[in-house]
Formats: sequence, structure tokens, C-alpha cells
Amino acid sequence: MYTRQVLMPQKEPMKKYSQNRENIIMGVLIIALVATIIFSLTLGRYQISFYQLYQLSLEKITGQNQNIDAFVSKVIFEIRLPRVLAAVLIGGALSISGAVFQALFRNPMVSADILGVTSGAAFGASLGLLIGMASWKVEVMAFAFGIIAVMSTYFLSSAARRSSQNTLVLILSGMVIGTLFKSFISCVKYLADPNDALQAITFWLMGSLALIQLKDLLFLAVPVILGSIPLLFIGWKLNAMAFGEEEAMALGIHTEKLKITVIICSTIITSACVAISGIIGWVGLIIPHLVRMAIGPDNRLLIPASMLCGGIYLLVIDNISRTLFSVEIPLSILTSLIGTPFFIYLLFKTRGDW
Repeated sequence: MYTRQVLMPQKEPMKKYSQNRENIIMGVLIIALVATIIFSLTLGRYQISFYQLYQLSLEKITGQNQNIDAFVSKVIFEIRLPRVLAAVLIGGALSISGAVFQALFRNPMVSADILGVTSGAAFGASLGLLIGMASWKVEVMAFAFGIIAVMSTYFLSSAARRSSQNTLVLILSGMVIGTLFKSFISCVKYLADPNDALQAITFWLMGSLALIQLKDLLFLAVPVILGSIPLLFIGWKLNAMAFGEEEAMALGIHTEKLKITVIICSTIITSACVAISGIIGWVGLIIPHLVRMAIGPDNRLLIPASMLCGGIYLLVIDNISRTLFSVEIPLSILTSLIGTPFFIYLLFKTRGDW
């Protein structure tokens, strides 16, 4: 009894220390994200100073005329701001999807496209470009086929597996469906006009934010925000899943419902991202690794931190893409050039001991 009275008060300082640490980490990441956004708005072929950005912000907030050139306002609000916000949303969405999938499947090698959502969305967009649809219809096609691909994966795995807890069958089904849709993409590219549709399809598949407009932000922001909110509150359940599904069920967690929630939310936000930006690889695979190495495996902190770091990362990559050379570099090229060496380094450093 005496031992219990001595030990119990020691838990409160540890809990307070943990809470303070989480608050500090999140605060630093939020400040870093805001600073990166402000800096990104000043970058580009047309130079805009921080003072001009401050005057423009002041004019929009107070309504008082600050004698800002109309062209500066147009560059900021019609070109750079939509692109910057889209980079933050897409980077955050891909990273949070990767983090929850790695936690759910207890496998650091998986990302949001493991169930075929990226291939399905890419096929939908390629098909829309082939038949000459308007840009917003192409986005809808990509979004719809991304969801169709994951539904096909889930129904195939449900029909093939004997146990509801067999996640390996779900992953294998995703690989099969993903390969199938990649074959469909190849067929579309074969049928496309080399001087018109094929160029548009190839450019879109490499990923870019060059054509982002204000109207695209609404299509992107709504599914990303609605899909991300549930994922931010299931960290403790994913922590329990780390010990296995049987242990999680013993703690009162409905593992099948948890899987469905993660799959549905991740599919919605990933499909929306691919529909807007094309395929941007490695973000959902690399960023959760970096965050896990820095702050640990607690999903209650890992998931929101991954979302913030993903937004910062893709925003920095997009800045490099549009400013490094006179011709814009597709985002998937840069993310692959950065992600592949890092992952090779990670393999040698950990020797597979995740």
C-alpha cells in the first residue's frame, strides 16, 4: 500500500512532460508550415518582396488602399496562393494516408496506393483526357475510378480470404487491382494521339501543380478535410493494433470497422489528390518514416505531425520544381530522386529492423 502511494504521484510529471513535448513539437511544425507558406508566396519568376506581401495582406484585411500594383495582387491570389495551398493539402493528405496505412498493416513498406487507388485514379484521368473531357470532368473521373479501384480490391479480398483478419490477402488484392489498372493505362496511352492526348496524359501522370486554380481548391479541400478528420482521432486505436488484431479486439476495438474507416478515408483523400495533381510518389512512404525516426511511433502524435511535415515537404519540392530551371520539373521526378536514395539509406541503416 505504501509503495503504491509513493509510485502513483510519479505518473503525473511524466504525463505532463509528454503533453508538453507534444505541444512543443506541434507548435514548431505549425510555425514552420506558416513560414514556408509565406516564403513560397514570394518565390517565382516575378519577384515579390515580403513588404509587398505584407501590404497586400493589410489591404485585404483592413480594406484600406495600400497602392499595391494590381498585377502583384493577381499573381498572389490567382496563381501562387492556390498552388501553395494545394501543395500543403496534397502533401499533408498523402502523408497522413501513408502513416495510417503503415500503422494499420504494421508494415513500413506500404503507402496509400497499396490498394490500387493511385492506379485507378490515374486510369480515370487518362481515359478522360483521351476522350477530350473538360478539366473538371477529368478530375471527377479520376476521383471516381480511384474509389472504384479500392472497392474492387476490398470485394476481391473479401471473396478470397477465409478469415476477416487476413490483411495479406487485402494487400495482394490491391497489388492485383493496381496492376490491372496500370494495364488499362497502357491501353489508353497506346490508343491516344501522339501529338495531342498522349502528351497531355504523360504530363499529367508525372504530377504537377502548374494548372491549379482557385476552383480546384474547393474540389480538393472538401474531401481532404472530411477524410483527414477521422484519421486524426484514431491514433490510440492504431497503437493498439501494433500488438496484433487479437490484442486490439481484447481492448474493445472493432478491428474490421477500424480497417474500413482507414481505407475509406484514405481512399477519399488520395483519390482527390491524384485527381488534382496527378501521381506524386514517395511522399506517403518517406514522410511517415522521417517523422517516426524523429518523434517515435506513437500514432497519436505521429499522424498529425506527418500531415504537417508532408505539407512542408511537398511545398518545398514544388518551390524547387518551379524555380530551379526555366522549365518546370514534374513533381514525381523530384520526389523520386529524393525518396529513392533516402529509402536505400534507410534500408542499410536499419537492416530491416523497423
